[in-house]
Amino acid sequence: MNDISKSGIFTLLLVSSLTIMVGTAIAPSLSGIVKHLNFAFSPSWLITIPSLGVVIFAPLIGNLVNRLGSLKLLILGLIPYAILGVIGAFISNNYLLILDRLLLGAATVAIQVSATTYIAEYFTGEKRMKMIAWQGMSIELGGVVFLAIGGILGQMSWQLPFSIYLIALVCLILVLKTLPNSTSIKKGPEATLKTEKPNNKKVEVIFYASLLAMMLFFIGFVTLPLYLPESFGLSTSSIGYYLAFISLIAIITASQMPKMVKVFGDGKTVSMGFMFFMLGYLVLAITANVPFLIMAAVFIGIGFGFTIPLLNHMMIEASTIQNQGKNLGLFSMAVFGGQFLSTFIEYISNNYTAVYGIGALLAFLIGATILYLFQKLSKN
Repeated sequence: MNDISKSGIFTLLLVSSLTIMVGTAIAPSLSGIVKHLNFAFSPSWLITIPSLGVVIFAPLIGNLVNRLGSLKLLILGLIPYAILGVIGAFISNNYLLILDRLLLGAATVAIQVSATTYIAEYFTGEKRMKMIAWQGMSIELGGVVFLAIGGILGQMSWQLPFSIYLIALVCLILVLKTLPNSTSIKKGPEATLKTEKPNNKKVEVIFYASLLAMMLFFIGFVTLPLYLPESFGLSTSSIGYYLAFISLIAIITASQMPKMVKVFGDGKTVSMGFMFFMLGYLVLAITANVPFLIMAAVFIGIGFGFTIPLLNHMMIEASTIQNQGKNLGLFSMAVFGGQFLSTFIEYISNNYTAVYGIGALLAFLIGATILYLFQKLSKN
């Protein structure tokens, strides 16, 4: 794939996995962390506050990527990511902790936008879709690995999961050693983005689809760490394994996403993803035994695999050279804005059955609407 080595591709995928880790690394140990830090606000805030940081700083980062270049911005994002992530274990003041997690979101969006921009600059067509699918798989693989490790470390000490953020320093070394500067890469005529008039309506639909898809996916991540111990008596490590299983299903699904697009088209594939979200939360709402719990994880994982990686690729395809940074910033706002919105689902009801029932209804309505909008755009 162009002049990027296999080790460079590995580095891009490893770096991409940091974006989901920002919240999920501490998810299995959430109850213990809240207890020891005496966190006075909603426990899920510790997972989703970085997402709010992404939303706030994404417009700035979207402009910076064009000025600094994707590689330099990536390097500048990795250092604060590691520092801000690990010091969260030692901040006892609620407001300083919220500020720390908010700034961690700024570092996260710098990593996400720069990594995706780097991919967009040097891959095109089917190769780009394949690389974006791999990126989606790596993000969820990071979820599998870091959730499992977070659960194990959380059993040992509530502070240890925060040490996972130091993996960003390993990524920094790999970036410096394996990723060439844009000036040192030969870009063929096919390695450029199109320059025709931007499709603003499609960008808008992709933005809202991404926002709502990630909101639905993250409803599970902010409620299951509290629901599973209450209803099933699961331990911290078991919760980590369960959430990791959801991510594993998402990886497998993302690997098949390009094949689905060839058969059904991108709009129908995205809408199918929402239907699988619906099935997952419907199962959680109407059943309370382990076999169906596994089925729900499968459905939710498939929902992610058919939505977020594909919507990422669709956003790149809808962009021009001039607005690529801005649009990828918008995509980051949508993805992490969806994570933050998921926090408020628990305010609807204290009854998890009702929460999951509402999640299923929302997924159905959103999926149907998204299908209609994409079909309408394809006719214009």
